[in-house]
Amino acid sequence: MDPFNPEVKKEDDIDESSPSTVNPDASLYPQCGILRSIKEESEERPLTVNEALDILEDEDEFFDVYMEPPDVRELTDEDSASEEDEQPERLCGNQLLAGAEIRRRGVADVGKSDDDEPHTETARPPSKKAKKIRQEPLKWIIGEKIMDGLPLFPEPDYSKYRDFSPTELFELFFDEELFEFIVQQSKLYCAYKNWPDISVTKEEIKVFFGILIVSGYNPMPSEASFWSSSPDLRNEAVCNAMRRDRFDRIMRCLHFNDNTKLDVEDKYTKLRPLIQHLQKRSMDHFIPTQAISHDEAMVKYFGKHGCKQSIRNKPIRFGYKVWCQNTVSGYLVAFEPYQGKSHKGNIELQAKFGKPAATVLELIDEYSTEKRNLSYSFYFDNYFTTIPLLIELKERGYNGTGTIKSNTVGKDCPLMQSKAMEKKERGYFMSATASDKNESVVLSRWKDNAVVTVASSLYGSEPIGSVDRWSRVDKKKIKVSIPHGIKMYNKGMGGTDRMDQNINKYRISIKSKKWWWSLFTWMLDMAVHNAWQLSKGQGSALTQLQFRREIAACYLNQFGILPKGKGRKSTTLPAQHFVRYDNLGHLVEPVQDNKKRRCANTGCTSIGRTQCSRCNVGLCVKCFRDYHTK
Repeated sequence: MDPFNPEVKKEDDIDESSPSTVNPDASLYPQCGILRSIKEESEERPLTVNEALDILEDEDEFFDVYMEPPDVRELTDEDSASEEDEQPERLCGNQLLAGAEIRRRGVADVGKSDDDEPHTETARPPSKKAKKIRQEPLKWIIGEKIMDGLPLFPEPDYSKYRDFSPTELFELFFDEELFEFIVQQSKLYCAYKNWPDISVTKEEIKVFFGILIVSGYNPMPSEASFWSSSPDLRNEAVCNAMRRDRFDRIMRCLHFNDNTKLDVEDKYTKLRPLIQHLQKRSMDHFIPTQAISHDEAMVKYFGKHGCKQSIRNKPIRFGYKVWCQNTVSGYLVAFEPYQGKSHKGNIELQAKFGKPAATVLELIDEYSTEKRNLSYSFYFDNYFTTIPLLIELKERGYNGTGTIKSNTVGKDCPLMQSKAMEKKERGYFMSATASDKNESVVLSRWKDNAVVTVASSLYGSEPIGSVDRWSRVDKKKIKVSIPHGIKMYNKGMGGTDRMDQNINKYRISIKSKKWWWSLFTWMLDMAVHNAWQLSKGQGSALTQLQFRREIAACYLNQFGILPKGKGRKSTTLPAQHFVRYDNLGHLVEPVQDNKKRRCANTGCTSIGRTQCSRCNVGLCVKCFRDYHTK
């Protein structure tokens, strides 16, 4: 069950995809006392966030507090808290009074490896109650059957992108159609708010995006610093491309959907057209690779919104959660922002596989027909992995591999219990096979720094490999046996984390109070990142920094508008050369209505009431002859 989506269930129900609901003895597990008291109190009435924080204030154990999101409404343009003040502990009154749920944090099964391999299991918060998922009875045997092996898969071909510049690759995602759409929606938003027409153009939007990209690799203390008059702050490229007031106005009017046609059931309705466009473009330009990892990405956000999540022990603790499927290199194939428990999703898949596992299948269902029919191998962590999910993937023609929780395996599993295996030496493992009528799944349980279990419809434990681990006893690195399935999981998993690392390295630093701004800039960064992955795939040696600079420089130099010169525009324009010296009808006459005009002769600064009748320029009497003589 999705830990952010608690539902009322029978006490004896068991969720095969959620952590165990068995109540341990309080004498063995002291933290159960606090959980029991919380449960008794919450049964009388729902807890608020403020009450939950008070209860946990003096606790040493790790707990997660989940806050109920409000429903989205028309007022989605309302400003949130200031993004310049990143103090997440400052919760507003509405957040403190919102409904809350407390859950004890789970423990990761795998310790950090010494050779920088990815963690083979990720801690997930256990759910308060569990929902039973109907599952066909499985037949278990000790050991493993011979797996079919890796199916054939076409080699990735990036040749069609060989002659593309960085800007052309970026515009595969943010294309002319999207730029035109943004211009139309921004003008429409100005009319909706009864503001003066912004008269923005596609070229200005490109310059605006270029400045945002610059802020990622050349951040400033504040947005205004780019236009500072101080030479140690001022960015000449930005100043010469767009004025600060114009940037602020475009930023204020930027919009992606018609406010009169918002879907109140969609909490991301303000960004939905942009999300759908980038989902389609990411799929269109995805060069198929066999290994795809499914995981969650966090988009940092400290303001107020119903979909904002708080996940402890994460690099980004507060923000929006996005379900992602990535290649090993980090290219984002498919994504969908998480909308909380009020968003139903695919009810049929959730009932059959559980809400976390259903997200894997929901994203796969969004693949284009051409790319859906390939034999992918999907990798996920223990939050998503269930045996029914692996069997379903196998029946669809895919393979799946993932770490799996001990309580998700079932009581019939003949593998040694994790607690008993913890007493074994490092490198000890055993395997078992679960079969239904048609398909089989191999489970490998391995003792490393901790005990980890990996389930796979593709890999067993053979051939046995080895990894380097530090031995505290021998004071040196030693070789430790590792099952093949776990080794391949480490190799195939981690694409989403790699994307996060690349994006956050040059994350757009200009901030806004709009709730959707951080998601929009994340998608802009994601488009640049995907374009860079295509560039790397076809053999380009450009680093991500060089790639981003190429795009920014192209937009700022090609579409930027130089600032006008200082001072007031002259009211006296010079006469045309052939008229000035033709000696025909040049007479001194008074300026109409007895007004004053500045003398047009070079070097004269006088202001008088006389002018030339033919040249129509202001001239004092003493300069009249000189002005008309070559």
